[in-house]
Amino acid sequence: MTPERIAPDSYSRDTSQDLWSVFRIMGEFVEGYDKMLKIGPCVSIFGSARLKPDNPYYKMAVELSSQITELGFGVITGGGPGIMEAGNKGARESNGKSVGLTISLPFEEQANPYVDPRYLINFNYFFARKVMFIKYAQCFVAFPGGFGTLDELFEALTLIQTQKITRFPVILVGTEFWGGMVDWLKDQLVANGTISPDDMDLFTLTDSVDEVVEIIEKFYTNKDIQPNF
Repeated sequence: MTPERIAPDSYSRDTSQDLWSVFRIMGEFVEGYDKMLKIGPCVSIFGSARLKPDNPYYKMAVELSSQITELGFGVITGGGPGIMEAGNKGARESNGKSVGLTISLPFEEQANPYVDPRYLINFNYFFARKVMFIKYAQCFVAFPGGFGTLDELFEALTLIQTQKITRFPVILVGTEFWGGMVDWLKDQLVANGTISPDDMDLFTLTDSVDEVVEIIEKFYTNKDIQPNF
């Protein structure tokens, strides 16, 4: 049986606004590139916006961010609450560069109070924002999070795997949280040949703040640090 045709030959609304949106997108890239180049090398910290200050992972993120600034790196987060707030808090309280790349959403507030206003960039487009995370972060640290954290994590792993960007450390904090996913990657993706066994080496799983700092320090000792593409 042939299905009834439901799609028209063209869109019913005027699509000229789609063409003009290109200039708004360009503006976000220009502002982002300009500010991030001036800020310098950073580490991106991701994680749930829903975790509260009494959560152990929140406390770990504060401690980690403080130690990252001691290595000379700034800290980039999405600028929101939860783990993002913890990352900015640790950096700000240690007099490091506390960067917030916020996104305009109907259900989230503005940047958390620990983002340095000098290092705040607001985006309307997720993809433009993601480019800034990828291009200017020398390491991705993923604490427990939701869809957004997974999105950023697998975007980075895909670009590293396909050699579209320079390789940098990708670190998952929380073996209890991430362990099931890591097992699934081995049992399903590696076992079925959809990724290679070596792809499992593109990230590290740990529960130790000190190990995260050690990985970053070891990776960048005597290494020229530049944007990733």
